[in-house]
Amino acid sequence: MLDTVRRVVATVRDRRACARDPEGFARSIGVDLRGRVRFYGIDRAMFGSEPWLVSLGDNVFITAGVQFVTHDGGTLILRREHPDLEWTAPIRVGDDVYIGVRSIILPGVTIGDRCIIGAGSVVARDIPANSVAAGVPARVIRSTDEYLTAMRAKSLGCGHLPAQQKAAVIREHYGVPGR
Repeated sequence: MLDTVRRVVATVRDRRACARDPEGFARSIGVDLRGRVRFYGIDRAMFGSEPWLVSLGDNVFITAGVQFVTHDGGTLILRREHPDLEWTAPIRVGDDVYIGVRSIILPGVTIGDRCIIGAGSVVARDIPANSVAAGVPARVIRSTDEYLTAMRAKSLGCGHLPAQQKAAVIREHYGVPGR
């Protein structure tokens, strides 16, 4: 019973810390933040059992449900025969990186500078700088420069407007009546 109470208290404490200061929380559990990182949904489980093996560069955006997996749990079933079997490796994320919703970054992966990882991707191999990667497993689908050209062509031009004005531009563009 006492263990259950302690776990509940720790969970509540973590949630408050995540909400109050996501970057501070990540640092407090050992994640190496080398610059400004924005978290859109963060919890202790995001970084697994070795958060100190995760290094995040400057101007990095981590969305909800992203998982950094720094070890291969499959070795557990083999430990009866090989008690010292373990594979754990660091994850490195460069500068100017966006990681989409529910992506999984596996052990030993490096994501280069100026990369975009598509939602739901499983990143099992290094992603070179200036790349957009997506899929299961993630693969490079275009350069970041090609992505920029495509997005400029589609842009509504309202990215830096106040929320209410931005909503009005989007409604007008798509013909959705105001509420």
